[in-house]
Amino acid sequence: MITNKDIEQIKAHGLTVDQVARQLETFQREIPPVEVITAAKIDNGIEKIPQDSERSLIAYYESEKKGLDIVKFVPASGAATRMFKFLHEFIENFNPEEETFRHFIKDGSHTQLATFFESLKDFAFVKDVRRKIREKYPDYKNNKKGVRYLLLARTLLEEDGLHYKCMPKGLVPFHKYSKYYVTAFEEQLYEAAFYAAADEDAFLHFTFSEEHVEAFKKEYEAIKKRVSKKTKINYHISYSFQKKKTDTIAVSKNNMPFRTEDDNLVFRPSGHGALLDNLNDIDADLVFIKNIDNVVCEPYVENIAYYKKMLAGKLLKIQKRAFTYLNALEKTVGPDLLKEIKTFLWNELNIKDIPEERLQLQYILNRPIRVCGVVKNTGAPGGGPFWVKGEYGGSTLQIVELSQIDIKDPHQKNIVNEATHFNPVDIVCGLRDKDGKKFDLKKFSDPNTGFISDKTQNGKPIRALELPGLWNGAMAKWNTALFEVPLETFNPVKTVIDLLEHEHCPNA
Repeated sequence: MITNKDIEQIKAHGLTVDQVARQLETFQREIPPVEVITAAKIDNGIEKIPQDSERSLIAYYESEKKGLDIVKFVPASGAATRMFKFLHEFIENFNPEEETFRHFIKDGSHTQLATFFESLKDFAFVKDVRRKIREKYPDYKNNKKGVRYLLLARTLLEEDGLHYKCMPKGLVPFHKYSKYYVTAFEEQLYEAAFYAAADEDAFLHFTFSEEHVEAFKKEYEAIKKRVSKKTKINYHISYSFQKKKTDTIAVSKNNMPFRTEDDNLVFRPSGHGALLDNLNDIDADLVFIKNIDNVVCEPYVENIAYYKKMLAGKLLKIQKRAFTYLNALEKTVGPDLLKEIKTFLWNELNIKDIPEERLQLQYILNRPIRVCGVVKNTGAPGGGPFWVKGEYGGSTLQIVELSQIDIKDPHQKNIVNEATHFNPVDIVCGLRDKDGKKFDLKKFSDPNTGFISDKTQNGKPIRALELPGLWNGAMAKWNTALFEVPLETFNPVKTVIDLLEHEHCPNA
């Protein structure tokens, strides 16, 4: 099944034949769904922190952060294509020679499209697209409305215009200020100054697609003076790519290696779980993780920072106790201290299957720690916190993607429907042990929690293997604490219409 030519291609991709063989075996045996026992809720895996305690945790973080290495880690390789999905459909389906724009939208199925054109003046990119239209179509204003709208959509998205359909989401103009606009990339820098900076320095790491790195570098050169002047912070930017060695082989419907017309194997990026490699390369005490599109405009940043610092303070408190207990467990400990440690594991780290032996307690405590903010469920697609059946029985608290759960099973579907909270990717991580040594994060991933999805390659059906998600299975064996944060801290831009929400409108 694997030829000498294949072996050369596998090696050139940074993989080994054994790795590919294991991937092919995974397709054959399938990946069993995660079995959720119950949804995590307030006082059952999720803690709601009283306001007085919030302020105390923030003060603790502010007092402790000066000696720490802090990094903000921002997955930023996503393209803006989905932001403009309804515009792509408009270009494909609307023919101004056959119908008017008014007739096209009259059935009520194009509400986003109508809102987009009605609100065009409110988008940060409006001046750029109008300038480009004047260059390309000098008689633009002489056309009927439907033609004008079609030309505008094409100018915004297509290659001979602004080419937003291939632009990384982080570089799309998001927020419109009085004298300039800013991208999500710039807002991530600005926001970092409020919680991820120490001693007037902020370190940020972005995971770009390799083809976009020069564009991000160019953007940084254009904005660094402005953002540094506003925040009085020195920025240190690093970046990495999703590594080719984390790609996975694609297979046909019968689980045989899928081949191109010239008989080459096909490898595909393996989802955001591949970024575990990138996170594992970061050597820091504290890492904030936040997706590139989850930003707000400047008037709302202090509120975001308040809860980020609260989560960081909680992590440092938990970590300090864990380190204290680990040091104590290196000696003989009495029954009172053992009881205290077990209470800590139960109450603070949601560990219910607690061993009696000292070495096993050390093993449980000596792990990376993540503190996750979760928001009340609004029905948005994606993952959430659940109690999950362990490999050897018992239960563990996990962030689980919907795609990992067999919702065809009525019982599992009912548990999903009962979920009260959602994972907004608002995570603070402790990556070093009590001696300051960086953990090898790969040792704390669950390789059995990836998933297989159906895709197409040049119009042909294929099956693709995704690695355990970065904040799902890749962190399955971390020590985890979940805390409710307000919904207003979660402001992702999944569609361009989201930019009309007040958190994205500085002058609203």
